Amino acid sequence: MTQMLLSATPPTLYIFLDEGGNFDFSSKGTKYFTLTCTSMYRPFTLHTGLDTYKYDLIEHRIKPRIEMEYFHCADDNKHVRSKVFSMLSGSVPHESVDSVIIEKRKTGPALQPPEKFYPKMLGYLLRYSVEKAAHGVGEVVVITDSLPVAKKRRSVEKAVKTVLAGMLPAGIPYRVMHHSSRAHYGLQIADYFNWAVFRKWEHGDDTSYTVIESQIRSEFDIFRSGTRYYY
Repeated sequence: MTQMLLSATPPTLYIFLDEGGNFDFSSKGTKYFTLTCTSMYRPFTLHTGLDTYKYDLIEHRIKPRIEMEYFHCADDNKHVRSKVFSMLSGSVPHESVDSVIIEKRKTGPALQPPEKFYPKMLGYLLRYSVEKAAHGVGEVVVITDSLPVAKKRRSVEKAVKTVLAGMLPAGIPYRVMHHSSRAHYGLQIADYFNWAVFRKWEHGDDTSYTVIESQIRSEFDIFRSGTRYYY
């Protein structure tokens, strides 16, 4: 009887978030800012493979990350990146990754402070990803990397909670959690996807993006019409 009840419970949707670029809106800053989320359900089948590969790197003394704690795309060498992207392509469900792309020079001054900019852009991303996956979901758990800046952390929490409260059917619970990327492969996977998306837009390099393109459900260029956002 207990087993029947458990099997009838709708699954929990986990949304892992990552970002690319910086909050410098001057000519010295990055051209784009990207927010990417990966929507996943348990069991997380890829985690075992990534764990095995991490210890293979340690045991075979693969440089420069012999003592690596976790995967981080910007720090991993090209051979590690190639292997991880291949694993993502083969194991992450198609159309489970969403991104919001912001061309920063088109952002009006009033929207540029991180506590205003981040929640608004994150809201666009979560609204789309949850609406596409919320049917039949028992709970939504949003997990971000640990946020060292208190003001930014409060802004993220407020944005996520406001968006989810306004879009989820009544009775569907949600939680917002902040974990170190070292602690969860879900965040490391989101980091890899976001790195590929950011490289494509910022540097015109789609080498890694083409490997995982089938996993990308959406890339929403906020300013694709050329409109500037002032608020």
